Amino acid sequence: MKSIIKYFLQGLLYTVPLAVTIYVIWSVFIMLDGIIPIDIPGLGILFIFLFITAMGVLGSHLLSDRIILVFEGWIKKAPLVNVIYTSVKDLMNAFVGDKKSFSRPVSVKLYEDSQIRRLGFITNDNFKHLGKNNDLITVYIPHSYNISGNMFLVPESYVEPLDVISSDLMKYTMSGGVTSVSNREALETLTDEDDLREPDPKPLV
Repeated sequence: MKSIIKYFLQGLLYTVPLAVTIYVIWSVFIMLDGIIPIDIPGLGILFIFLFITAMGVLGSHLLSDRIILVFEGWIKKAPLVNVIYTSVKDLMNAFVGDKKSFSRPVSVKLYEDSQIRRLGFITNDNFKHLGKNNDLITVYIPHSYNISGNMFLVPESYVEPLDVISSDLMKYTMSGGVTSVSNREALETLTDEDDLREPDPKPLV
């Protein structure tokens, strides 16, 4: 009986993450694919992809920065629209923009005498506009098993850079520490060794 329960729990470990992933992807696919009221599977996804790509080409080559700034200036004059637009834009820039915000993982102590550290990401290190506290930097600390997090302004001396892959640290934090974190240097060394390793000789027949 114990063996059956053990295998069942092991099966849950394999099937639940896969099932949840497939369910989320399928739900998003169905939702986006239903934008166009034509019963052709995948047409809505194709339309969204082409539309977003066209907007990228339009914004990168055909529209000048001045036109974009004027458009954003109009948006910023509307109080509620301004909050939504700027928040979403800043969030997108943090992940896919030229200045990604979650590329500097650190461990940080929140108090001078504290031995407890939290994991996070430096998102801003320039606070000259704050006046006297010029040594403050912004550290974002995500919550475990959640999509939210806390942002702290801490002295730079409290922060210790981590030689880990940013995406691994984000998964490690959001999973409550149950996933593994890869060391960047070790990963590069392993990759180099794999590239330099000679292929196994074929057996003589």
